This record gives sequence, C-alpha cells and structure tokens, in this order.
Amino acid sequence: MNQFPAKNLLLLFLTAVIWGTAFVAQSVGMDHIGPFTFNAIRSLVGGLALIPAILIFGRMKSEERRREERAQRKTLLLGGVFCGLALGIASCLQQVGIQYTTVGKAGFITALYIVIVPILGLFFRKKVGPKLWVSVVIAILGLYLLCMSGSLQLQKGDFLVLLCAFCFSVHIMVIDYFTTKVDGVQMSCIQFFVAALFSGLCMLGIEGIPDPHAVAISWAPILYAGVLSSGVGYTLQIIGQKGLNPTVASLILSLESVISVLAGWLFLGQNMSAREVMGCVLMFGAIVLAQLPDRKKTRPEEA
Repeated sequence: MNQFPAKNLLLLFLTAVIWGTAFVAQSVGMDHIGPFTFNAIRSLVGGLALIPAILIFGRMKSEERRREERAQRKTLLLGGVFCGLALGIASCLQQVGIQYTTVGKAGFITALYIVIVPILGLFFRKKVGPKLWVSVVIAILGLYLLCMSGSLQLQKGDFLVLLCAFCFSVHIMVIDYFTTKVDGVQMSCIQFFVAALFSGLCMLGIEGIPDPHAVAISWAPILYAGVLSSGVGYTLQIIGQKGLNPTVASLILSLESVISVLAGWLFLGQNMSAREVMGCVLMFGAIVLAQLPDRKKTRPEEA
C-alpha cells in the first residue's frame, strides 16, 4: 500500500499553494524596500505569528510531554539555528537573485532542489529507488516546459538562485533530521528569528537602516509573506515532512511553480500556453508516480 500518509501529503501540497501564491508578494514587496529588509521583517513577523500558537498548544500538552520537551531543549535550539541559517541564506539569495533574472527562470532554477535533495540524501544513506528517480526526471522536464522559454545561459541572477536551490535542499535535509526529535512549531518559530537575525545583519551591512515610511507602505506583502508564506507555510512544511521521504517531500513542494502559474491565470488573467499546460500535467504526473505503491516481489511457489 501507499507508504506516504495522506495528511502529510496534503499539508505539503497546501505549503506549495501558499508559496506559489506568495511570489506576487515577494515581487511587490521590493517596490519600496530592499531584499534584505523585506526578508528580515517577514521572518520576524513569521516568528512572532507563531508565539500564540506555541502558548495555546503548550497548555494542551500533558506533564509527561512537557518533561520530554525540556529534555530536548538543546536539540530544539540546534535544529532551530541550523534550519534558520539555511532558510535565511536561501531566502536572501532568492530575493536578491529575482532582481537580476526573469521570474520563470528563477522558478525553474529554485525548483532544482528536487534533484539536489536525493543527491544529498545519498551522503546520509537515504535510499532513493528507481521510481523516485524517474519521478524527479519527469518533474524536471515539466518544470522546464512550465518555466523556461528562452536560453539556459547562467547569468548573475541565475547563479544566485542556483545557490538558493542548494540552500533550500540543505534546509529540507536539516528538517528531515530534526523533525522527528523535537516539536515542529517551536523549531519553526526559532528558525524564523534566526533567519530574521541573519537577514537583519545583511540589511544593516548592505542596505542600512530602512525608511519607516517605505516599510509602512509595504505592509500588505510583508504581512502575507510573513504570516502565511513564512509563519504558516514553513511550519506546515516541518509538520508535513515528519517521517516522510525527503525526495517525495521535495517533489510535492516543487508544485509551488505550478501553483504560481495557475494563480496568475486565475487571479491575474495570465493565459497559459499549451507548453505550460503540458508542464503542469507532467509535474502532477511525477507526483502521482512518486506515490504509487511499489510492486511487491512474489516468492516462487514451493514444489
């Protein structure tokens, strides 16, 4: 039978939906403020948004569970710091890279983490069967048809986004390691404050102190990216990825590119070409193939 829990798959798909629609907020958010300022504030908002949830869920936990969490505080802190650094670096690279490349190329290159994740997994003894490798290849072809229409020549922005894809791959692998050991919501909250600190230091060193008026008029994209894309999206990723093969998780999360195109078609009236429709079909096909149960080996009947 299917070894991937339906609840986990649904949570990761919801994450892809949130991230896919957040590309608009990320682009509009840089109309008045710099990329590091945007990331610092959105990460801070994401962390603050999770504090009420932690307090509410904390009151519902048993005393035994609370003792277990106190014993796991060091692991929780390490997980939050490592996840936060990977997330902060990846987000900043993506945010800066978008300024120097097209959105389509950025979407395709970012989603290359579906290839990087299983490759990194080999170094951590994460088995990837032939079916998943085939799914990855189909997904990459779908992403190419969906996002790429011109040259594949690697420019400055493309290189930055490629580094971003590698960092997002590391982020997925770090989550895979820590998510079964600690509370996912608490670790997500810590990672946002770490990412905000990293982005804030970059902001002060490169962009300087932000203009309060510019931040104020950017409140809508900041709140969307902070509360939904960061606070909700990355928390759902951590919870949904728990116990799931990281390659399968990366395949589902890569639907972010499909959702972004569909959102543009539904809400902005941006029509899809036949090439883009075929890309979407291949992407969904790759996800379905990854979830199909493996064929069981049958033993020869004994004489």
